[in-house]
Amino acid sequence: MKLTSRREFIKFSSGLIGLTLTESAFRVPAKSPLLSFSTLGCPDWTFPTIVDFAVKNKYDGIEFRGIQRQLDLTKCPEFNSIENILNTKNILNANGLKVVDLGSSCELHHTDTATRIKHIDHGKKFIDLADQLNCPNVRVFPNKLPNDDQRQAVMELIIKGLLELGEYAKGTKVHILLESHGDAVKTNELKTMMESAEHPNVGLVWDIVNMWSVTKEPPADVYRELKKYIRHTHIKDANLVDGTPYYTLVGKGETPIFDAVDLLVKDGYSGYYSFEWEKLWHPEIGEPEIALADYPVTMRKHFESKS
Repeated sequence: MKLTSRREFIKFSSGLIGLTLTESAFRVPAKSPLLSFSTLGCPDWTFPTIVDFAVKNKYDGIEFRGIQRQLDLTKCPEFNSIENILNTKNILNANGLKVVDLGSSCELHHTDTATRIKHIDHGKKFIDLADQLNCPNVRVFPNKLPNDDQRQAVMELIIKGLLELGEYAKGTKVHILLESHGDAVKTNELKTMMESAEHPNVGLVWDIVNMWSVTKEPPADVYRELKKYIRHTHIKDANLVDGTPYYTLVGKGETPIFDAVDLLVKDGYSGYYSFEWEKLWHPEIGEPEIALADYPVTMRKHFESKS
């Protein structure tokens, strides 16, 4: 179902109070760092189950990456009309939860014109939905970079896509966030793309493990170069077996995940620490009832140990 325009939505929903992000600082502050989880980790849960679980486990927000395996959120009943979007917002507000990110499937590396237009249009639909939900972020992918003389040209396409989506989001509070993902996990290449796509509505999702599992770059080195652009994070842990990550509960793997978390907290990062338990892609890993309940407990213990 096609969503209505931003202007129509604003007219329909005038008078509603928007969602705002709270600030957090280290030491551990009066308000602890903000925790969310991606629905990638609970692909079979209904919307009420997601909300109830988030409340019970004292999460601050939810990152939506599909509901019941429907990854195009604009097709989900919770988001496919003005009335349903407002009802969803009311439910989340009543439960003290914020929508912190919409995980789109938009890929910006495609060279085929028709495929590229399809992905850009998908990104724009998610920007419209994020604007209507007062959600600050829409994630997009860089993904495939060829290992030949076309690598730079594909990076230029990604930059062009970020700027096009950033311009589309201009005048809203929505940020288009490129995730460190796929082949785009080297700090120098991500920095080049971010510098070239400099725009008030463009930023970065720092997925620490996506990068470290490939490059082994220390989080301090990565953060020093990319901190200006980081608006959102994906937190997870893993053990590496022949270079392949096998996901574990946070704190049970070998990645330097808490090195990265501590850098963010100490530097006053005010975004969300969003748990990405990749259950949809890796059905063999633990059940969401266990992993998503463990995360806030582990993170708050860590924060308390630093206070």
